[in-house]
Amino acid sequence: MSYSQKLEELLTKSVIPDINERLDEIFEEIADSKNASDELKEEVEELREFKADLEDVLDEIHMGEIDEEECKELIEDIQEAQTSYEDDE
Repeated sequence: MSYSQKLEELLTKSVIPDINERLDEIFEEIADSKNASDELKEEVEELREFKADLEDVLDEIHMGEIDEEECKELIEDIQEAQTSYEDDE
């Protein structure tokens, strides 16, 4: 499996679903409290921007505009961030 295929799989099966899940959690929290704190609003905006960036990466993969080395680096960065996030929990 090429790095671009691995990156696409990582994004579509792990990272983007995790972002969607977190967004759902935030919206439930807002609905329950009927108020959105500035912190939650900021998190929603950051997550939406990050998701859009990841979708752009997927588009670049599909159009062949991203090379294997860049894909490898992105995979490593994502895995490092996931490990760091899990350690924080």
